[in-house]
Amino acid sequence: MAQGIRTAVIHDWLIGMRGGEKVLEAILELFPDADVFTLIYEPEKVSEVIRSHRVHTSCLQQIPGAKRHYRKLLPLFPTLIERFDLSEYDLIVSSSHCVAKGVKKRTDAVHLSYVHAPMRYMWDRFDEYFGADVSGMVQRKVAHWVRPYLQRWDRVSSQEDRVDRILANSHYIAESIQNFWNREAHVVYPFVDLERYANIQRDPQDFYLLLGAFAPYKRVDLAIEALGKMGKKVWVAGSGQDAERVQKAASRFSDTQVRLLGNVSDEEVLKLYAQARALIFPGKEDFGITPLESLAAGCPVIALREGGALDTLTDQTGVWIKTQSVSGIQEAIADFEARETQIQVSVLHARAHAFSKQHFQQSFLKQLLELWAEKGP
Repeated sequence: MAQGIRTAVIHDWLIGMRGGEKVLEAILELFPDADVFTLIYEPEKVSEVIRSHRVHTSCLQQIPGAKRHYRKLLPLFPTLIERFDLSEYDLIVSSSHCVAKGVKKRTDAVHLSYVHAPMRYMWDRFDEYFGADVSGMVQRKVAHWVRPYLQRWDRVSSQEDRVDRILANSHYIAESIQNFWNREAHVVYPFVDLERYANIQRDPQDFYLLLGAFAPYKRVDLAIEALGKMGKKVWVAGSGQDAERVQKAASRFSDTQVRLLGNVSDEEVLKLYAQARALIFPGKEDFGITPLESLAAGCPVIALREGGALDTLTDQTGVWIKTQSVSGIQEAIADFEARETQIQVSVLHARAHAFSKQHFQQSFLKQLLELWAEKGP
């Protein structure tokens, strides 16, 4: 690629460091001079790599309370992302799980979009986010009202006049992109921070681990119920919008059997991976970085046999949950305990090492160079 290419990198919002932000960080390492555009930005909650870039924000940045209640402003996001002026940029790279890929560009500029997921809460997971058991009546009515508009915008803004090439983080997401947007996507897998887990010494204790954000589709509550009824100990680390349902499920069992740890530090996460018998992963994920972290730490995974897990896990890395139900999880636990001693840590490590940051960056650059050769000025 030619020197002096002005590059803009777009991300939906920057208010924490989860899987999507780790991918963004790896992309920014490839573009040290790029400007970053995002709807909302909290510098103290992101990495130094991200903070080192010039970050442009939307008008939401100035609205009191927007950083806490930004999800309620979803209907405004398409308009706000389109207002960013990218006319001076030759290359646009978006990291998108909501609206970032919908930015407008010059007709001769090149846009490569890395899609973590289409706007999942408006497509196939609408009921999981806005069903009667997870949302209030007003929120549910508003969601039904704006859904057709957001679906239409999501489809229109993903076409070739805005996005020249789409990368998906899994085959499951590539299939969703084809179904919802009628676009082909190339799969480039995210990565696990292998160095972080390199020196963990496994010392399994008598508990299972649930770890991550409490989103409705993750079904943390289902796993708690399944394990609790079996008399198994389960430790639950994390927080999120589905916290009430998780707490209700945990309340049916004693504190010694189901431990709600809340948000835990990085050091505590390492200890949990070292000591858990296995990670339980009961949700249908877009990709799912947590199972790969578990493998890198030498901890087996019991996961739902759907979604992104099909790209990362194998029959040798743990056990599959065949149906997303209490009985399905219980059957998987029984299967795991019958063959627990046969699972080899070296096999788990080897599988995790197939998803390195170096491999992600090389694959990403290969896609970009192909696109630039085809579409670049």
